[in-house]
Amino acid sequence: METAEKKLKKSVRIRLQKEAIKKHKEENSGKLGAVKASLRNVPTAPRKMRLVADMIRGQRVNLALNILKFDNKHASKTMEKLLMTAIADWQAQNEDVSIEDADLVVKEVFVDGGRILKRLRPAPQGRAHRIRKRSNHITITVADANENKVQSEEKESK
Repeated sequence: METAEKKLKKSVRIRLQKEAIKKHKEENSGKLGAVKASLRNVPTAPRKMRLVADMIRGQRVNLALNILKFDNKHASKTMEKLLMTAIADWQAQNEDVSIEDADLVVKEVFVDGGRILKRLRPAPQGRAHRIRKRSNHITITVADANENKVQSEEKESK
């Protein structure tokens, strides 16, 4: 059987993979749960980005978007775009459920330190001070609030 699969043209294998993915989505529609979206090497210090992340953690998605839209911190623009991406990913996974009916919540947000660019700045008397330009990695998880309750009730009944 494996040799038969290897002999298939690449285009046929791709088509079969797409059909398998589509079948998986149909079987698990509405059950796929939380969606993660991440952004790497954002040129903002992690400490500044965590201040924004703390504001939206655990909030409903529409409230979180409003908070980010009207916040004047530079980091909130980046976080807003990433949250929109997470919502779009959730919608792509759960095509049969409308966003208005779903009660989406920012389940978790975490900001990790990224790479640090090290630069030298001239200082008095021929010395140099090191400047560390920090970056970060952001990960947002969006889930349906009702789904979490249903899953916890199923676990309790078992």
